[in-house]
Amino acid sequence: MNLPNSITMSRIACVPLLIWILSPAFPFTGGHGAVGLRGGEQEIIASIVFILAAITDGLDGYLARRRKQITTMGMLLDPLADKLMVTAAYIILVAYNPRVVPPWIAVLVIGREFLVSGLRSIAATEGFTIEASEIGKLKTVIQIVSVVAAILAHRWDYWNWGGYIVGVHFIAVTAIYWMTIVSIISAIDYFIGFWKKIDHASDKRRKRRSFVLSRKPKPVPPTEHPSRIT
Repeated sequence: MNLPNSITMSRIACVPLLIWILSPAFPFTGGHGAVGLRGGEQEIIASIVFILAAITDGLDGYLARRRKQITTMGMLLDPLADKLMVTAAYIILVAYNPRVVPPWIAVLVIGREFLVSGLRSIAATEGFTIEASEIGKLKTVIQIVSVVAAILAHRWDYWNWGGYIVGVHFIAVTAIYWMTIVSIISAIDYFIGFWKKIDHASDKRRKRRSFVLSRKPKPVPPTEHPSRIT
């Protein structure tokens, strides 16, 4: 357990914390239909927790590379923490702010995460890796913006800062649907990259002679009876 892995574990710990903050069990909320803890503190606390968790996503990888502390545990926990954070956020937002995050978007986003994880697992068994593309990185940024905006849109439709109107609800809806489109494009991009790699690996395997280890005993040819030998 080193510093990068500890940071990754803290991101996993933020998942139940975020669920608790956005649940009716959070103190003085009055349920999902209320405006929040005394006028918006609940939404602000949840947004801060999610932003801090998102910051640790890049921080742990940076420290692991800089300190040369890349471990098997970190390689396992880091993508797991990312998937837990994203899936938990969208599942709770379906109940917390359904007018911004409909269920079908949550299903699509979570399905995309499972698809990419499955492709990476198959790629790992075949001996190659699928690097994160620029589209995937853009998707991550938009996901962070969409989750935070959807949380804040539960309390505010707009902010008035010194005469400047910020449409919180409009930003949340736009970010959610833009994130959905980018997620689909990113999934297609991952699949195309995976298909090219796996097709190339299949061609290389076909060029090599394959050996099959059989557990069945080889049949023994019958021996002729001595009386039949002339």
